Amino acid sequence: MKYAQDIILKPIITERSMEKIADKVYTFKVAVDAGKIEIAKAVEEIFDVKVASVNTINCKGKQKRMGASVGYRSDWKKAIVTLKADSKPIAFFESMV
Repeated sequence: MKYAQDIILKPIITERSMEKIADKVYTFKVAVDAGKIEIAKAVEEIFDVKVASVNTINCKGKQKRMGASVGYRSDWKKAIVTLKADSKPIAFFESMV
């Protein structure tokens, strides 16, 4: 059994994600093996809101060099969560605007 805190890793704070807060659309970095239903339940549990939809994006790690050796950053997953119109906003993001 996964805990909600193991699914939602951290919020993504960018200019684009901050513009969407007015429309109740929030962006999170989530566990790579998490599904849309798990993500929706985790957001509802942690922030006490109602989720309308979840869109996920698998992001590939970038290639990085350190001298002659070549390596990769790890792959990660991004979730864009849309709340229902009658749901309250997430207080964490509202304090940043």
